[in-house]
Amino acid sequence: MARSSRFIGAWMDVLAIAAWGVLFLNYWLTGKLYLLIHPNYMWLTVAAAIGLLALAVWRGIFLLQRSKSRNVGNDTSHMTLLPTGWSSTLLLATAILGLIITPRAFASQTAIQRGVIDAPTLTRVKPQAFRASSNTEDKSIIDWVRTLTVYPEPDAYTGQAAKVQGFVIYPPDLPNQYLLISRFVLTCCAADAYPISLPVKLTGTHEQYKPDTWLEIQGQMMTETLGGKRQLVIRAAAIQPIEEPKNPYDY
Repeated sequence: MARSSRFIGAWMDVLAIAAWGVLFLNYWLTGKLYLLIHPNYMWLTVAAAIGLLALAVWRGIFLLQRSKSRNVGNDTSHMTLLPTGWSSTLLLATAILGLIITPRAFASQTAIQRGVIDAPTLTRVKPQAFRASSNTEDKSIIDWVRTLTVYPEPDAYTGQAAKVQGFVIYPPDLPNQYLLISRFVLTCCAADAYPISLPVKLTGTHEQYKPDTWLEIQGQMMTETLGGKRQLVIRAAAIQPIEEPKNPYDY
């Protein structure tokens, strides 16, 4: 019985290792990995997946050879690369759940919880050298926030054209004729993602745009006082609903 238990535990190790390799590759091939990790580190995940699958194959072959030589269960504890029993079962179950459950991009409620209400210049976006752009419509939300981090005077950008994409947030106390257009910034993985946003002034009220709806907004920059703070605001001229992009994060 002890030999059989150790043998089953060794194969559970193999299955758990292989399942995690398959999970990583599945996320990469289906594009789900964009929701979990910065593109700069995707090669590490792919390399880990290949390594795990190779390890599972090697260990499976080794166990089969032991079985054929009728030495199964003879001091197999030294072959266990992961703890057997509940540990392997838990790892295998988690990997299977990962294959069944589709990861989702962060939404407005998470953004509010993580401080999207803070002024753009108070975010953790790293400043970059200030350069005037001949076509300000090429700037994404993070480009505008980085520019403000270097030179935070909103009047400097009055009248500049803007064209940004993001999802809708309605934080508490925001006036009805405004919404926040937002993105999450990913520096390493989803665990450290944080929100950035720009206020948008609408021609009417915001009832037609539901929270978490993805929009492309075109307009001009202006200065408004919101929550007692002078802020850079997009005066919307055209608003177009769009599909959530394959890669919803900024970097």
